[in-house]
Amino acid sequence: MPRFLAFDIGTSAGRAILGTLREGKLTLDLVHRFPNRAVPVRGTLYWDILYLWHGILEGLQNWIQSDLPLDSIGLDTWAVDFALLDEGGKLLDNPVHNRDTRTDGMMERVFQIVPREEIYARTGIQFMQINTLYQLYALVVADAPALRHAATFLTIADLLNYWLTGRQVVEFTSATCTQFYDPNAGDWTYDLLRRLGIPTHILPQVVPPGTILGPLDAQPEDMSAFPAVPVIAVATHDTASAVAAVPAETDRFAYISSGTWSLVGTEVQSPVITPESLKYNFTNEGGIGGTFRLLKNVLGMWLVQACQDRWAISGERFTDRDLVEIAAAAPPFGPLIDPQPNSPFFRTVGDMPARIREFCARTGQNVPNDKGAILRCIFESLALKYRQVLEQLEEVLGHSIEVIHIVGGGSLNELLCQMTADATNRPVIAGPAEAATLGNLAVQAIATGHLNSREEARALIRRSSALKRYDPIAAQGWDYAYQRFKDIVSLLPA
Repeated sequence: MPRFLAFDIGTSAGRAILGTLREGKLTLDLVHRFPNRAVPVRGTLYWDILYLWHGILEGLQNWIQSDLPLDSIGLDTWAVDFALLDEGGKLLDNPVHNRDTRTDGMMERVFQIVPREEIYARTGIQFMQINTLYQLYALVVADAPALRHAATFLTIADLLNYWLTGRQVVEFTSATCTQFYDPNAGDWTYDLLRRLGIPTHILPQVVPPGTILGPLDAQPEDMSAFPAVPVIAVATHDTASAVAAVPAETDRFAYISSGTWSLVGTEVQSPVITPESLKYNFTNEGGIGGTFRLLKNVLGMWLVQACQDRWAISGERFTDRDLVEIAAAAPPFGPLIDPQPNSPFFRTVGDMPARIREFCARTGQNVPNDKGAILRCIFESLALKYRQVLEQLEEVLGHSIEVIHIVGGGSLNELLCQMTADATNRPVIAGPAEAATLGNLAVQAIATGHLNSREEARALIRRSSALKRYDPIAAQGWDYAYQRFKDIVSLLPA
């Protein structure tokens, strides 16, 4: 039986999952789980990258102890964040978290040198303060020693793959998310970076998803215990892996990859870089099989997690299910927020309940003072934001969206899934919850010859997953709420 090991590392946790192809289905077994966490140090917010590496080594050790053979290993993480290495391949600095404040004001400073329209025409990537382009420019502005001495740039996933194999490359789906990769030219935007003073000699080769990077590198002492299993550069951006696992049966589908972020979009065969896509700030990120993910970022479960963390400080601890039940019991159609990714209210770490109350006060709404009202506000705002993005997507594409697939952890949130069906007046297919892991495993199976295509992989995932359908049942109240939502959004800068 073919077996594959997937490391799926999100912004809150990482997991090693063993996938086995058995009797026409893909089964999953947890090998190891480890937390991921941001660490503030004297005003800078870092990732604990060495702890993540320790979690990967423990996952490999647990696999060794299982005595099961493997066909390959693949790894996916979040995008935009990166590491800089010296000529010897050593870290020059700890990777900084994309929610760090170093990028404050950097987009505007970049636009003074390279116009916004030119950046979009070259890259097709939406404008977000967290993008790699603005993180690197912040290092230029600060004259950061790490950038001056850097020999190699790697995204987080590519750094971990380098530590696994000794090979320094950037995988395509992660490269496209930097906002300095040209999808039409198929290479980095070297001239654009030079105008910004960002060194280009640090940029390595870009490889497509499914590339076999090589075996686990047995040369370093910390890797010598592991056999030479092939490591695959899967769709290393976790959203690209999640979209690879969307169990779609029609071309006219939209997906919502629902986790810390909500990524709302569809799959296209070539980048859509038009005045309309720029107007609505859509992004064209790489997918598998030569596809692109035309999508928009929306602040997702981050809003709920931040509230959860704030309440825990005062000793009130709630499970995810507790929070959904509290929201479900609250009165519907109260105050609303705009969960857009550049929001100064909601983008960074802090007292999220207080920020939601402040937003509502500033926009002339009733202020939600209890937990139920705050959580209901978040979930209804997300559903209405999804509707707005889908309507914009239909305008950009010139055709209607027939069905919405919600994948990732948010697919288990029955309240939000039904709200999404009602708010958008479209059927919602929820699942799989383990989409990023399944997409990771599917790319490994294609790369090793056990599957032949993206379509074959999706058929396998449909057979292997428990999916749930939600049909719209209460659209009328949502139409009024949506008009209110649009009025509120219009009061604030995009």
